[in-house]
Amino acid sequence: MSDLDRYLNAATRDNTRRSYRAAIEHFEVSWGGFLPATSDSVARYLVAHAGVLAVNTLKLRLSALAQWHTSQGFPDPTKAPVVRKVLKGIRAVHPAREKQAEPLQLQQLEQVVAFLEQEAQQANESQDTARLLRATRDRALILLGFWRGFRSDELCRLQVEHVQVTPGAGISLYVPRSKSDRDNLGKTYHTPALLRLCPVQAYGDWLSTAALVRGPVFRGIDRWGNVGEKGLHPNSVIPLLRQALERAGIAAEHYTSHSLRRGFATWAHRNGWDMKSLMSYVGWNDMKSAMRYVEATPFLGMTLANQPLI
Repeated sequence: MSDLDRYLNAATRDNTRRSYRAAIEHFEVSWGGFLPATSDSVARYLVAHAGVLAVNTLKLRLSALAQWHTSQGFPDPTKAPVVRKVLKGIRAVHPAREKQAEPLQLQQLEQVVAFLEQEAQQANESQDTARLLRATRDRALILLGFWRGFRSDELCRLQVEHVQVTPGAGISLYVPRSKSDRDNLGKTYHTPALLRLCPVQAYGDWLSTAALVRGPVFRGIDRWGNVGEKGLHPNSVIPLLRQALERAGIAAEHYTSHSLRRGFATWAHRNGWDMKSLMSYVGWNDMKSAMRYVEATPFLGMTLANQPLI
């Protein structure tokens, strides 16, 4: 691979690259389309899948087709008026309410953390290393994910070297890149120590229990209690969270990794955080993105300064 190809490849995220490949394969193989495509064939492709695929999925397919044509030096057929008009018509005829993860409310957070603390204590007494490690890791991941409003990819990218802890005061976490960081500039997040449900204490307990000094913060643990060298994959966060909730007696079917982010946003909104402060803390760039995560509740009109975390 040439240096040019390497940098071009690095400019597109792995998940996007896989999605685009799957979209092109669906157009060519599954549907029988021909590349380079015409605007008419793209419009017919949309019509064939209207009401079957979600509008957002169709938009992703169009983005993949646009990227393929542009990269190959062909005119982009997805920009044709007929394609845009067909997509608009599909959106009007097949409106769909976007599915959202159930927010993890503070009551459920307290319940699962209390259970994990009890589980860790019992595992320690019975010298069950694997169970102790999982309970300690899951507690740290859930509390950090909630109080920082992190996505699963941000949690999985955390490195021990990029986290600084001031016991009893707070924690700073540097994330080199994330979904919202399109330019890969990296960002440092800060979270204070709390009187209860403290992410700082949970993080310290996990590092101490797992004896981690460098590398990924959150890792897999095998049945014998061996901690893996690689970080968790973002896709593993949902089953990890659901398993922890189910062990704590919480029906977990409607919870995903976004439940932590939505849970914090809902908690902050109900406790009077103004939207500007909430957007700044979580890292949203526009109001529309923020409002998707906030449960509809009466707004109390208080500012961040009136409602501290500690």
